[in-house]
Amino acid sequence: MKWVDRLLGARIATTEEEDQRVGVWAGVPMLGLDALGSSSYGPEAALTVLIPLGAAASGYALPVVGLITALLIVVFLSYRQTIEAYPNGGGSFTVAYENLGTKAGVFAAAALILDYLLNVAVGISAGVGALVSAVPSLHGHTLALCLAILATITLVNLRGARESGVAWAIPTYLFLASMALVLGLGLFKTVLSGFHPRPVAAPPAPAVATAGAGLWLLVRAFASGCTAMTGVEAVSNGVQAFKEPKVEQAQRTLGVIVAALVGLLVAISLLANAYGIAATNPEKAGYQSVVSMLVGAVVGRGLLYYVTLGSTLTILCLSANTSFAGFPRLARLLANEDFLPHAFGNRGRRLVYSAGILVLAILSGALLIAFGGVTDRLIPLFAIGALSAFTMSQAGMVKRWRREGGDRRRILLNGTGAVCTAVALLVVLAAKFTEGAWITVLLVGVLVWCFWSVRRHYEHVERTTACEEPLNTEPKSPPVVIVPVLRWNLVTSKALRFALSLSDEVEALHVALDDDGEGAIRDQWRRYVEVPLSENDGPKPRLHVVRSPYRRLFGPLLDFLKEVQNRQPDRTVAVVIPELVESRWYQYLLHNQRATVLKAALLLHGGSRVVVINVPWYLEEPRRGI
Repeated sequence: MKWVDRLLGARIATTEEEDQRVGVWAGVPMLGLDALGSSSYGPEAALTVLIPLGAAASGYALPVVGLITALLIVVFLSYRQTIEAYPNGGGSFTVAYENLGTKAGVFAAAALILDYLLNVAVGISAGVGALVSAVPSLHGHTLALCLAILATITLVNLRGARESGVAWAIPTYLFLASMALVLGLGLFKTVLSGFHPRPVAAPPAPAVATAGAGLWLLVRAFASGCTAMTGVEAVSNGVQAFKEPKVEQAQRTLGVIVAALVGLLVAISLLANAYGIAATNPEKAGYQSVVSMLVGAVVGRGLLYYVTLGSTLTILCLSANTSFAGFPRLARLLANEDFLPHAFGNRGRRLVYSAGILVLAILSGALLIAFGGVTDRLIPLFAIGALSAFTMSQAGMVKRWRREGGDRRRILLNGTGAVCTAVALLVVLAAKFTEGAWITVLLVGVLVWCFWSVRRHYEHVERTTACEEPLNTEPKSPPVVIVPVLRWNLVTSKALRFALSLSDEVEALHVALDDDGEGAIRDQWRRYVEVPLSENDGPKPRLHVVRSPYRRLFGPLLDFLKEVQNRQPDRTVAVVIPELVESRWYQYLLHNQRATVLKAALLLHGGSRVVVINVPWYLEEPRRGI
């Protein structure tokens, strides 16, 4: 088995696609890790904003989280309808593109792509950051850990959609089980104690209150807490990844993800209030996450604490997998509409969109490197892309139901979702604009411009190459053939024989760097070409030697090519390039690849009448028949 097969797995035939589809059990870890992971930092993001309220912060966080949960339920009900209406994948781009127009669809796609990219970088860095805070000795290896996790997630996704779902199943369900046990026990203790439970490990005392609960402070807390809504969109993008009946499987998966997320958000906020847990400043010494303080308060710092915190950190790191499941599918849809290079629409050896996976990995890696593996400040900006996509999708569904004469309940549900997410988006933009939201808005604009630039290019190519005329059957003169000659060998011999089969007019060109080189090639040409050809009446190629005192190889050849074109203004000029083909990939490192560079130079600068032909000589090729 080749090393690529060992690393990525054997190739999967298109006919085996059904075997790669997933059910609910694998769909939750494949598409739900972003949403589930956000439960650990969504409430904390809201509580962090409320630090100035002191001990009262957790009480005010309850209605904030309650409002976010209600919005989440509305989005969930809306997306159930979207999955049913678009069984082949009805993400925000598809819904907005088909119902609101091209511009709206492109905007939704740009917002969602930015959300996917931020999710990878921030999810991995947040998980590694939590790990480093628990094990300070790893602090100097933060970036290396981030990149190692990114490489692992990329590799698993390149092995196939089913592989990623199965690979992350154990940490996902360990996280859900441990959190359910801890939170369930905490709620039981809370009820049993009359809603005044005594913590096993007391959390740090809340900071002294320095402000009152003003409307703007609560609005900012809501804006930060909306990060808990990211990832819900992914299931609607990945409907095609599910087994039949895929609509029902996708809806059930979405239901499990949202139910788990709602349960985690409600339980965490209730217990944070019951145990008097307030957020600590992440930029100061002694920082503890809300989840860490909450688990310690409920069960102490024993085995269950470390299992729960370990699974939480793992889920945070792996939450990037949601983007690796959603981004390639979105990129494929954009490529099908000419907004991205068509390579994004090609499926790789394991029936996944490999180009999308690799590009996402490269961009995310660049973002991690740029921020040194510490991107926590980008967490509040998550919600902008997600809420934009939610709004466009729900508005598009309203337009669809109205066009099809759908019942009012569906219109009301999607309409409510669109209004709620639009209001939430405006709140987040207003609250976070000076904190970096303006960068997000700018990047969305840049992405939209890139999409339109790609499409304009494809439209230009289509117009330029369109042909509605029959084939021109008029006889065409054979081309003038030019063969660049470095030295006489089997590679040159094969190329020259091929050139003589194309035309009677063949001209060989050697660029001489010194007198010795010129003398050697003239002697070889006379001995191996002119003498054998003098015995028959066939065409005889002419050798041209051009001196190059500055050791330039390609410039003199291009000049000679232009000279031939000027002498033969009505003839096609074919350049036959002799090329050595190595039998092992690493052998290419031992050669300078002149043939490849020359081909590129001819295509870019040769002109429209030039045809470039590669004649390969394989190292293992037998000598006979040359």
